[in-house]
Amino acid sequence: MKKAATITYTPLSKSFYEVSPVRLARKLIGTVIVRIIDNNILAARIVEAEAYGGSDDPASHAYRGKTDRNKMMFNSGGYSYVYFTYGMHYCFNVVAGTGRTAGAVLIRAAEPLEGINIMKKNRNRDTLRDLLSGPAKLCQAFAIERSLNGIPLDRPPLFISKSPNTSPPKIKTTPRIGIKEGIDKKWRFVDAGSEFLSVI
Repeated sequence: MKKAATITYTPLSKSFYEVSPVRLARKLIGTVIVRIIDNNILAARIVEAEAYGGSDDPASHAYRGKTDRNKMMFNSGGYSYVYFTYGMHYCFNVVAGTGRTAGAVLIRAAEPLEGINIMKKNRNRDTLRDLLSGPAKLCQAFAIERSLNGIPLDRPPLFISKSPNTSPPKIKTTPRIGIKEGIDKKWRFVDAGSEFLSVI
């Protein structure tokens, strides 16, 4: 759909997202998040993601049922769920499943690929390693905020594309980060060895 240099980014189909949050989190590692801003392409390879369920997951926003804040988690897969946290940061999630149960995947970290100068300006940072190594950092660099909550992820201005790389990532699973409940679930997926993870 959008082309920069020799790389063409094509949005993944809706069916890609119509799986459980745990399965989707694993599938997203190595894919590319793409943001179009004023005809500029920002792209980054996802290296860290966490799955969150519904009533089966006490760490999830959806654990106690649907609210105005979390209602996108109850939608079918392939939409964005953007929320504001700690009164200062946005976090970007990808809705998972068929809509029968709630679920989403938090994108925690990514490796910058294109539009790096814009990302640096948005974050007021110059260190590549620090640009997208956390969910709030990623949203700031990609200018993701509340107006992008609930949009379909199969078209601009924000979508996910398959990886341009031929070699698959080496995926490792760990417990999720920064939670007090559901710590027994190994629902954090990372590209092992990546220098761009939120926790090294």
